Amino acid sequence: MFKLQKIQPYVVSIPLKSPIKMAGIVVETADNLIVRAKDSDGNVGWGEASSAPTMTGETPESMLAAARFIAPRIEGLEVEDLSHIHHQVDAPMYGNHGAKAAIEIALLDIAGKRSGKPIYELLGGARRGEARILAMIAGGDLETEKANARKLADAGFDAFKVKIGILGADLDLERSAAARSVLGEDMQISADANQGYTRDDALDFARGARQAGLNFMEQLLPGSDIEGMAACAEETDVPLGADEGIHSLNDLRIHKDAGAAKGASLKPIKLGGLFPVLEAANWMNANGMHINLAGKVAESTIASAAVAHVALALPQLDWDTSITHQYLAEDLTDDPLKIENGVVRLDDRPGLGWEPSEERLQRYQILQ
Repeated sequence: MFKLQKIQPYVVSIPLKSPIKMAGIVVETADNLIVRAKDSDGNVGWGEASSAPTMTGETPESMLAAARFIAPRIEGLEVEDLSHIHHQVDAPMYGNHGAKAAIEIALLDIAGKRSGKPIYELLGGARRGEARILAMIAGGDLETEKANARKLADAGFDAFKVKIGILGADLDLERSAAARSVLGEDMQISADANQGYTRDDALDFARGARQAGLNFMEQLLPGSDIEGMAACAEETDVPLGADEGIHSLNDLRIHKDAGAAKGASLKPIKLGGLFPVLEAANWMNANGMHINLAGKVAESTIASAAVAHVALALPQLDWDTSITHQYLAEDLTDDPLKIENGVVRLDDRPGLGWEPSEERLQRYQILQ
């Protein structure tokens, strides 16, 4: 199909519109790996992955080092079967799924440009014309959060995620109930603790989740605490999902078998690319699990578009999609991916459909 000639990795640091508080961390900048891949015919593809030390163990520096390690081992590669791309990128080293995801996205961008097809077609075709976006409620006092929720609903969003895990179960339940009271009964509202609770707080939150009006909850406890997650799931009929605890298809099996999760958040940076996300989603759909698809806070339009392509191709997406370029003060692209009336849609532009501005790439670049 094509011969890979060169991989060039960069690290950028892009400021957010405002800091985002999550359990255990405050995010002020998006420190991301950007990959520029070139084939022997001169076609260029772009990929991106965010650093997420508390989720993947990868820092900007380690992702850059991993990309540098992988690059000479796959440059000159003859890409003949797209379904093998992930395995070809995965083979040179263990782990480092974020760096691998960025490389895989860049190679798929090349393949799409060469074939004249958007990436979602390379993943098996679109199963829906649009994907509903989860809007985040976080980082303010109760009245501010309620006002922000109203503003988002007025903009067309009808799926929301309350960021919890910092203030304790009682206040987080109050915040969740406040979101429900403002948004009404027809909206989908979830709550994500990002591993922030103690076992006692997690159990208390689970017990109050139904009364607070939540449709589902996410990662109340550390990803390694399967037993604790299962105990929380037993305390409520509100479905509990896993996020930081999922890094492979086997992790999904473990959570399902233990009764620790009825759904999960899939991210390219956790699983190593778009094809592994699709494989995991197909397994989840076949085994009756809810699917959420997400980017990490925060990614530019490059990674966000990749998430959008997968969102159209998954078998189901009943827990919606988190796309995060909307939290950046400035995007890397001149024409950022649009979210309109709470959904994302894509046209049939080949490949990813977007490229970074060279001027912005240079301005925000911190490592090469």
